Amino acid sequence: MKRRTVLAGLGAAAVPLRMHSVAAATPGVTETELRIGNTAAYSGPASAYGVIARTEAAVFKMINEQGGVGGRKINYLSYDDGYSPPKTVDMVRRLVEQDDVAFIFATIGTPTNTAIAKYTNSKGVPLIFLGSGANKWGDPKNAPWVMGWQPSYRTEAQIYTRYALEQKPDCKIGVLYQNDDFGKDYPAGVKDALGADFDKHVVKVVSYEITDATIDSQAVALQGSGADVLITAATPKFAAQTIRKIAELGWKPLHFMTNVSISVGSVIAPAGKQNALGMITARYLKDPTDPLWKNDPGMNEWRAFMAKYMPDADLTDAGPVFGYGVTTCLWQVLKQCGTDFSRANIMRQAANLKDVELAVLLPGIRVNTSPTNFHPIRQMQLSRWNGESFDLFGKVLEGTADMG
Repeated sequence: MKRRTVLAGLGAAAVPLRMHSVAAATPGVTETELRIGNTAAYSGPASAYGVIARTEAAVFKMINEQGGVGGRKINYLSYDDGYSPPKTVDMVRRLVEQDDVAFIFATIGTPTNTAIAKYTNSKGVPLIFLGSGANKWGDPKNAPWVMGWQPSYRTEAQIYTRYALEQKPDCKIGVLYQNDDFGKDYPAGVKDALGADFDKHVVKVVSYEITDATIDSQAVALQGSGADVLITAATPKFAAQTIRKIAELGWKPLHFMTNVSISVGSVIAPAGKQNALGMITARYLKDPTDPLWKNDPGMNEWRAFMAKYMPDADLTDAGPVFGYGVTTCLWQVLKQCGTDFSRANIMRQAANLKDVELAVLLPGIRVNTSPTNFHPIRQMQLSRWNGESFDLFGKVLEGTADMG
């Protein structure tokens, strides 16, 4: 199953493939277009993330209506990989070898990106602002053509652990994680923060597979361990299950939830809003359900975009906020490229972002990259679910992820 999105300004007819001399050796670039490739989970166990790619397509449509970039319209080719790594490999090979895209943008998922990163890196094809916070995506020395965007999962886990220790010096920590490179960054981050005290505080670490039906048995085992702190690293379906099961068990740990699974629309509401009461996460994006941003200029910009380009979307879903943020960040990269959309220059400009402000980032959080820093966003702020929205508290915290 696959999906192809060709944006406004290009039409349904075949795009002329005649290239001028400058673009002749530049993949994905013609006189009239810039081709960008993507895969996303429009179906499968992580289909809640499909709205992100749909938002990206809508932003590109907006950009095209405003004249495009460097005199060219963007042709965004997005295929459904079902969150299945073998499918991702097939789709990305098609994008690179048949569709001749300039680069791959915002592919969703840690296991899926893990399956393609070596291939794209070996081909010199930029894989940029991919939709995963795995710490390994910030390694310019060994993967100079691969760059993440969101904060490192490992950094996030460090922040949770330090806060838990402040609140409960004798805390007993349980960790539930998805058994892949996404999930494994969380126990690693806990270990970073605890060091030699890891065994003193961590009483249970349990994983689940993306193919599992439920996490019920894992939740029961964690409760039985005596843990009074729970750090959950799960994708939306399993995050909602975890919140609901904890409530059914009558267990009330200090609960930290990965920031990739805190959407009110796709996680909190299905789990039961009251079941998540008191749950803590670390944010870098504004919460569309938070009254704090009712008159915020940045969120008003996002709401105006949504009203025009995605009028039927759920405005409580955090997915479109991410999609808007990551795509407007790419827009800045493309502006910096001028008219040189060679793969080398795209990567060069992605690694040359200086204090970029985005409408949907929390105040005080900026995008910064350099040839030695492939972690664009390294700051987060804690927030707590109050039953209707997340309340920010504390100060903006800087991560300590390895820059590679």
